[in-house]
Amino acid sequence: MKILYYCQHVLGVGHFHRSLEICRACSVDHQVTMIVGGPDIEIGKQPFGFLKLPGLQMDDQFSRLETCDPDLELDEVKEMRIDTLLSFFSSTRPDCLILELYPFGRKAFRFELTPLLEAARQKSCRVFCSLRDILVEKKTDRTMYEDRVVATLNTYFDGLLVHADPRVVSLDRTFGPIEQLEVPLHYTGFITPKPAINARARIGAGLGLKEADKLIVVSIGSGSVGSHLLEAVTEASRCGDIHGNPYFQLFTGPYCDPGVVKKLLGTRQQSLGVDRFTDHFIDWLAAADLSISMAGYNTSMNTLAAGVPALMLPFDQNREQRLRVEGLIAGHSIRMLEETDLSPDRLAALMNEQLREDHYHTSIDLEGARQTAQLLETL
Repeated sequence: MKILYYCQHVLGVGHFHRSLEICRACSVDHQVTMIVGGPDIEIGKQPFGFLKLPGLQMDDQFSRLETCDPDLELDEVKEMRIDTLLSFFSSTRPDCLILELYPFGRKAFRFELTPLLEAARQKSCRVFCSLRDILVEKKTDRTMYEDRVVATLNTYFDGLLVHADPRVVSLDRTFGPIEQLEVPLHYTGFITPKPAINARARIGAGLGLKEADKLIVVSIGSGSVGSHLLEAVTEASRCGDIHGNPYFQLFTGPYCDPGVVKKLLGTRQQSLGVDRFTDHFIDWLAAADLSISMAGYNTSMNTLAAGVPALMLPFDQNREQRLRVEGLIAGHSIRMLEETDLSPDRLAALMNEQLREDHYHTSIDLEGARQTAQLLETL
């Protein structure tokens, strides 16, 4: 089966890395091409092909599209992207087209997606939407938004793949008119890689940690938001009464403010490491005694897969991350952080409480990538 998977990242990298996992799973038995067209991002070697479109991204206010190449005009890039997409679709003749998030998001890319969907319909190519667990809810024009989503799904799509376990959260929590959908909705389970079996021993040895020493991993996803969490943990790490002589490993994310990164690197603490990114984040969590993080989809699912006790700070400009943490707390050593918990003494005390918690095995379905591939074969 020939599969085209379209993923357009415009701010963070969570959508992109979740899409990578799906494409890896599908590529085991099928020919997969991932279509990307956002800001440059480190991809690494993958078992499938890529079609890279001329880059587009959102401006700083997240209000309009702009080109990644300042030498190109927006209309010029749009035409180039449409021509490239339709030409590739025609020459590839895929059996299946998957659009990540659209039509629930990426409205600004309708200029290229509507022609692509029309081409897919003319060629009887099956079309699916790949969607995460929780939507960022619209604060204005919600009815108009939901009507547009329903109409687009019912017109062009053959199915909706929601990458979640409905026992934790179902789509109707953040999208109301489920009963108006004429296309089948399939829950695939959550998507996450699995850690290496020897991760703790390997990473601990690399850091020179003793058996009794603790490892605390601190992360903020792509780094677009949340740098104050890194700074709060750095301040709290100077408290002398944290259990287990912990080593703090901070991951700032590729988009963290360079000034914040420079400040963190200048702390000169022997028991604190700072890196922008790692290709093996899941292994670091498996090696850790405690994870302190934001509550984005990928980090949350990585935390469950690693079974590591955690403190999670939800991004509070919308309900997405808070709803996710609320669904994950039961049965797991996970505690929600509030902004009022970020004073050094309070945060140090919470670290000590969570460091006493045990690792765990979750019953939540984390086989979403493999089950997405199986669903596509069946459908």
